[in-house]
Amino acid sequence: MSRKGALLRGAAALAAAGALIGLMAAPAAAKPHHPGHGHNDDPIVIAHRGASGYLPEHTLEAYALAVELGADVIEPDLVLTKDGELLARHEPVLDETTDIAQHPEFADRKTTKLVDGLPVTGFFADDFTLAELKTLRAEERLPAVRPQSAAHDGEFELVTYDEVLDFVDDLDRKVITYPEMKHPSYYEDKGQSIEDALADLLEERRLDKRRSPVWIQSFEYDSLLTIAERVDNRIGLNIDGQGEIPDARLDEYAETLDTVSLNKNRIIPRDANGYLLAPTDVVERAHERGLDVHVWTFRNENQFLPADFREGSGGATWGDFEAEYELFYSLGVDAVFSDYPDKAIAARDC
Repeated sequence: MSRKGALLRGAAALAAAGALIGLMAAPAAAKPHHPGHGHNDDPIVIAHRGASGYLPEHTLEAYALAVELGADVIEPDLVLTKDGELLARHEPVLDETTDIAQHPEFADRKTTKLVDGLPVTGFFADDFTLAELKTLRAEERLPAVRPQSAAHDGEFELVTYDEVLDFVDDLDRKVITYPEMKHPSYYEDKGQSIEDALADLLEERRLDKRRSPVWIQSFEYDSLLTIAERVDNRIGLNIDGQGEIPDARLDEYAETLDTVSLNKNRIIPRDANGYLLAPTDVVERAHERGLDVHVWTFRNENQFLPADFREGSGGATWGDFEAEYELFYSLGVDAVFSDYPDKAIAARDC
């Protein structure tokens, strides 16, 4: 039996249904999935930073493409501007994903700050007003890996979460937004509150209810507890790294959260050479406690795939990404974050 076959057979033994999802080429326009919250529902596809494999991340165009491709959920990461607006960016620093370097009028804004206790040098969104940030244009984070996206550098403006919500309001079907509050402690140290900014906006738009099509996430547990005091939305904790999550910790999360959103390595670890090891039982244990399990991040390129699924040469070459989806779907995960939502949908719906 091949190594891939052994992995899939092992996953099937752990899966509640005991059957693997097959493979399928992505359709041009997939039928949208209608999200539920039960563990027997089909897995939800979350467009990671929009359809960020195809277009520069966190742009309205990337979110719109994700919706066109059938994504159930779009994920705007949020940072704060100088004037307290919620900007859709993956981190406070603008250098890697905007054309800030081409704006000599802002050259004196470059600085070094502590983020998560580490010094970071660059241009920070919180040193710019929204009006200033609107003069910038988005750029592809990985131009060597995704030249088709980099071809659109300079075309798309930066957007606020408020603008994203306006876009979703105008759609002819329900699409959930899943904002992630980035680095809440960083803003707290500066005397700002990203939790209050988000809660204020959701309350203003009457999107602060349990049934609202807005889920909230963060890597900082205390931040989630803080915003939960103001809104009733579904809330999930992002957990990075590799290793077992103790039962006691899952018990605590079950009392305070709706979701644990896990790095893939928390579910299926990798060895030192990048090959997959045996799946853990964290999905089953989380489900026993009523927690949904979301998984990140699925990408097509070899450099992001487990060694088991790499094909051809070069990190930018697409490997057997369908097999990776198949494997994780077989373990009963509730949602996947994908840079290529159409591929995640094709694997799910075949």
